[in-house]
Amino acid sequence: MANDPNKPNFSNVQSGSASSAPAPAPKADFSNVQAGSASTAPAAEPEVQTYTVASGDTLSKISKHFYGSANHWNDIFQANRDQLSNPDLIKPGQVLKIPAAQSHK
Repeated sequence: MANDPNKPNFSNVQSGSASSAPAPAPKADFSNVQAGSASTAPAAEPEVQTYTVASGDTLSKISKHFYGSANHWNDIFQANRDQLSNPDLIKPGQVLKIPAAQSHK
């Protein structure tokens, strides 16, 4: 079978390669690239929380509920000056704006 005329003869093939193609371009260097992002979108405004005053509520009690401290009652009062003229005169059914908690550290 070694001399079968119908089979190709590769006995004189030598290994190796040669190419007339140009040498490959050097690889791109991305070693100085830094991760990050930027946006031109305006910063999102904090969500406005509201609270409906229940019978027996005080601004101090509402402050303790939202912030864990009764000491921020004045922040709630200031945020609601459009409907409150006296911090001691809140009424059941009033819907108060509650300022964002991150400003209460």
